Amino acid sequence: MLMQQRAEYDADAPKTILELQPFRVETQLRLPRPDGTMGVVTLTNLNPYVNTWYLLSLDGLGASRQFTYHLQSPRRHALRLLAGDTSNVRITDESGMACTIWTGGGANALDEAAASGLPYAPVCGGQLYVRNVVTGHQTSLERMTDLLRDHVWSGDRVIAFVKHEFYQDAFLEKSTPARAAAPQPASTGAHLPAPATTENFGHAIVAERLALELETPAKEVLPGQWYPVRDLEGVSVSVIAPEHLASAIRLGQEASVNRLDSVESAALVYLVAFDLERFDLHFALGTEHPRLGWSDRPPLSSRDPQLRGPDAVASAAPLVRNGMVSPGEIDRTIATFTGGFKREHGAFRYGPLAQRNHGSHYGFIEEGVLFSKLQPGLATVLVMNDGAVNLKTWMPSDETQLARVRYARQNGVPLIEFDAAHGTSMPGQFVNLWGPGNWSGSANEDLRTLRAGLCLQENGSQRFLIYAYFSSATPSAMARVFQGYRCRYAMQSDINAPEHTYLALYVRRGQQHLIEHLVEGMQEVDHKAGNEVAPRFLAFPDNRDFFYITPREGA
Repeated sequence: MLMQQRAEYDADAPKTILELQPFRVETQLRLPRPDGTMGVVTLTNLNPYVNTWYLLSLDGLGASRQFTYHLQSPRRHALRLLAGDTSNVRITDESGMACTIWTGGGANALDEAAASGLPYAPVCGGQLYVRNVVTGHQTSLERMTDLLRDHVWSGDRVIAFVKHEFYQDAFLEKSTPARAAAPQPASTGAHLPAPATTENFGHAIVAERLALELETPAKEVLPGQWYPVRDLEGVSVSVIAPEHLASAIRLGQEASVNRLDSVESAALVYLVAFDLERFDLHFALGTEHPRLGWSDRPPLSSRDPQLRGPDAVASAAPLVRNGMVSPGEIDRTIATFTGGFKREHGAFRYGPLAQRNHGSHYGFIEEGVLFSKLQPGLATVLVMNDGAVNLKTWMPSDETQLARVRYARQNGVPLIEFDAAHGTSMPGQFVNLWGPGNWSGSANEDLRTLRAGLCLQENGSQRFLIYAYFSSATPSAMARVFQGYRCRYAMQSDINAPEHTYLALYVRRGQQHLIEHLVEGMQEVDHKAGNEVAPRFLAFPDNRDFFYITPREGA
């Protein structure tokens, strides 16, 4: 059966989202109907190495048509059907939970959950959720760009013109020397990453737009140093501009990195580090983005007109993408940040990656379920089923570990990767190549814009995931900054606007639950009613994909 499912997965032929899951395990029960015929109950564990998402299908029970429900096990317990009941559908798990989820007559839990309209509708006393289709929130900018791309001929050209004329450097924040001396970080404990390599410690700068509250209350900070976030142990913030980097890094001679101009050299970068010893990383798809169809970027020779998309899948149905953190994890979430590019930009127009694998569309996995295959040569965020986090370039040899990937998100090519031969990290080979690197920006190669990225820093036995917000930068500036912070690997996430580079922390301070955004302006994406704020990704579904961070068990 697994060989047959792998063949379905590999086949370049039209398929369902279910046939894209090579590790799925299916069990069935046959139940008698009042008319003497048999109905069929099918429970599909979409990835038994992860044990989170299931499809429950009822065929010929209570009605002639088939009903399919997308179930989620928040505790990641393996579910199975209970045999021996001739009129009800009962389900159990390894903890001993036994629940009647459907009855032969009258109202039942599945119907009530589906009718609730909730993104996550609890059943079995909250031990399971039914995931329901909902509409994700869109900002006005998102609505405009989607309208242009979906319904206006050459809409992308209109968008590129607007970006170039109105958005380039729109969020630029320049490095400004502080009038007062900046304090040293309030703590030098074990949970701070290594500071950046700079040449001007002692010359403070002003982090004017920083909206996170640090243990050091002043806006004046030392470039490249890390400052703990107040009341959120294991999270720290650093501020820098490329001009503060050591000259050996800033003026390096690597052929794949351009010299930085005066604007991006002075543009501030805000970085947030999360101690991976203390935190777990999760990923969730938006209700709509990234989509599963073709990007218009790859050349026609790389696209198969017989297929509805690069993975030959037309739709995610009956799987449900609901664009928010599940109820059981909302109260534990300490951070959220946006995921990556939409499908329209998530493929290659030029270069070697455009010529293979249907244009190398960026892949993504949620809860061990493949929505788009991971493509070789692409920068990838990986979270394994044991919680291990890695940033790396996906290789064909990594396919042997695919079953144990719980989350994955690809975004272009690496900014920084580790050179094992020399024992150091170096800029990626496509950093200064607009087409082969698929760096976005305009068709005129105007690459400087608001950007965000991720890096993995290893400091002895400690490992930190670092999110970086670049107020105006090219990929070359991003590579230099990540190089200065001694990142083992770094990649881009998204660009151009605060809603695409959003990061928020959730802090408990006494009886208060506070929402703190990385920079001023990001709060505009949240919902407000009087003095109350409903945070994006936690309080309502969003149309875009995102990452979220929770405390590790026992930390």
